[in-house]
Amino acid sequence: MWDAFSRIFSYIDPYIQFPYVIQHVIDISIVAFVLYKLLLLIRETRAEQVLKGLAILLFATKLSEILQFNTIYWILKNTATVGVIALLIVFQPELRRALEQIGRGQLFDKLMFVHDDKDPGIIINEIVRAVQSMAKSRIGALIVVERKTGINDVIETGVKIDGVLTSSLLENIFTPNTPLHDGAVIIRGDRIAAAGCFLPLTDNTSISKQLGTRHRAALGISETSDALAIVVSEETGVISIAGNGKLTRYLDSKALREMLKKVYIREKEPRSFIPKKWRSRNEQ
Repeated sequence: MWDAFSRIFSYIDPYIQFPYVIQHVIDISIVAFVLYKLLLLIRETRAEQVLKGLAILLFATKLSEILQFNTIYWILKNTATVGVIALLIVFQPELRRALEQIGRGQLFDKLMFVHDDKDPGIIINEIVRAVQSMAKSRIGALIVVERKTGINDVIETGVKIDGVLTSSLLENIFTPNTPLHDGAVIIRGDRIAAAGCFLPLTDNTSISKQLGTRHRAALGISETSDALAIVVSEETGVISIAGNGKLTRYLDSKALREMLKKVYIREKEPRSFIPKKWRSRNEQ
């Protein structure tokens, strides 16, 4: 028996020596750190939702194999073969952005904002007050409220603000002849994440020719994400909302408030990977 223990110990001895332990710890730490930064890179983008869907498909494939659902397993397994090419197409914006940041040496910079939300009622009041004021003065505005699907790729096209959401700040941004009044404002939680952002225009040819670029941009972002886009017409002062690829016009303050409640009250949830107790330490 002693000989058996001696052979086992001689086999694992090289792996438990101090230099090897340090080497493995460093190796695993580097891989974990890179994976963590990659997760931050795709967080708050459409790629995050795609990854969740991919994880469900992988789980379904393995489950069908265990339960011996041969037909389902065959379909899912062969779909995964083509899925590699599909993923490269789906993740093209994220891959391009990652390569650009590596080239600039910015991959390991801070990639997100983290803070707690205010009372939803206060946020809704601030947005409604600003929209009403701009509609009355006929000041054109385009406000995008982020929901579950992150739109970091859109935020990066504008000027990052990360400011507390107030009606005064919103009105000031859209004041005519100011540097940021022509683009879109992105609202994330209780913060104005960025202003002067460029949105994708809709390809829908059936919409009215009377609608301008703001309305087409609002429809475009609602088609590519679950964001809610609020538009104030510069010509008429009419308030419109785009959601799920559909445009609703001629809204009053009551209707606008009800639609915002669906975002801030019924769908309110924490968006940070970082535990609350860690966030409080960093903010002190």
